[in-house]
Amino acid sequence: MSRVLGSVRAKATLGATLVVAVALLAAGAAVLLSLRGNLLDQADTQAERSARNVAADLAAGTAYDRLDLDDDGPPVQVVDEDGRLVAASEGLDAVSGTGSAAVRPRPPSPSATPDGGGSDERGSRDDSDDSDDDGDDSGDDRSGRAGSGGDDDSYATLEPGEIADEAGRSDGSATVDGERADYRFAAVQVEVPGKGRLTVWAGAALATEQGAVRTALTVMLVGFPLLLCVVGVVTWLVTRRALRPVEGIRRELAAITASADLARRVPVPDAHDEVARLARTTNETLTALETSVERQRRFVADASHELRSPIASLRTQLEVGEAHPELLDVPGAVEDTVRLQRLAADLLLLARLDAGERPADTPVDLGELALDQSAGRAGVTVSAADAVTVSGSRGQLARVLANLLDNAARHARAEITVTVRREGDVAVLAVADDGDGVPEDERERIFERFVRRDDARSRDDGGAGLGLAIARDVAARHGGTLTVRQAPAGGALFELRLPPRDRA
Repeated sequence: MSRVLGSVRAKATLGATLVVAVALLAAGAAVLLSLRGNLLDQADTQAERSARNVAADLAAGTAYDRLDLDDDGPPVQVVDEDGRLVAASEGLDAVSGTGSAAVRPRPPSPSATPDGGGSDERGSRDDSDDSDDDGDDSGDDRSGRAGSGGDDDSYATLEPGEIADEAGRSDGSATVDGERADYRFAAVQVEVPGKGRLTVWAGAALATEQGAVRTALTVMLVGFPLLLCVVGVVTWLVTRRALRPVEGIRRELAAITASADLARRVPVPDAHDEVARLARTTNETLTALETSVERQRRFVADASHELRSPIASLRTQLEVGEAHPELLDVPGAVEDTVRLQRLAADLLLLARLDAGERPADTPVDLGELALDQSAGRAGVTVSAADAVTVSGSRGQLARVLANLLDNAARHARAEITVTVRREGDVAVLAVADDGDGVPEDERERIFERFVRRDDARSRDDGGAGLGLAIARDVAARHGGTLTVRQAPAGGALFELRLPPRDRA
């Protein structure tokens, strides 16, 4: 289980699902807020429209009892300056969130009649009967005055028959014909001649807004988990399909490791994506590894063969000398020992080069090096320019030049020329002879290890086929090249090209 959960497929699926979940939550919250805001705006507009219609009728002089306040319309209250309810919708049983909690209009006080006269006996009894209600509603009256639409400036500037431009807003509830519901109320002030400042409260039901929000929320609560499941399953399947070639590459590499068969290759998908490039790079690595291993095997086999000859010869001479001291060939034994020592040194150097040993970073004067290595050699002419200096190991570069001079000595007829010069930003050390030269088709082959040309097969010359291979490897380790071409005199011309020290 832990292996499955720790896989790339599981991590990709979990990551994609989490990202989609966060995006859905953010989008869902934004949709709900936007939906609720739009529906509230519609409710505000509807409530204000209803309030302004009633305010327009009042401004036109319509009496309270003639206002269109049927119980099938929105709940409406009309409150005077003192917070007294003077008109209300029919069927209104209870209300909250407006300027007054009263639901039944109360007749005006005697002092409030237009002619200043008193009320009749029945009116007095009604006022007397409602005295307790007046006391109970005093707090509502105050809240009604405080919560009426508009501000003090609009109150002061309204002209008779004028309706305030601004409308107040509040949330509340109302019970109409025994059914309670939440409403969005709008308060509009109107100046009515003979009646003073009136505030009209009208509500718009929030049932549509609440139902729409609940429906959207239900859809999200049901749909979002389903959508996340779909995203997770699709991501799992797509990731499995995308990683299937990777699993094939892994299985093939495991099989190659188990069988040690470096000739096998991993399958390359028929695509142009990262997995295909990974497969091709893996195959290139396997090819390089196979070449390296094969080279090492061939090197070990050739080294064993080359070491066997001087060791066998030396053993034979020692055994003969032990049985017949007068027949011991001491010079031959010494010569075989020296050749064996040189071969062992060559093999050790090649092993160090193959291990990636970096050369030293010391200044080496190629002209001086050429003079030192040419001293005592017959037929060698040196032409060296001044101050041609490179960076590297003096011992290894001396070994390169010695190998080139030994090779030239085996093939030259009479003359060997060593030239040191500088060509632009390259230091050049050239060794030319007047021999038969190297055929063009063998100019790369001679740099392979343990390769000797047919005209240099004799081991008496001391060559084991490693000198040129060592020279090229040393040149490469010093950031240079070693090539061969035809010399002007017709023989072989070996050119060692290295970066000069001032450029390095």
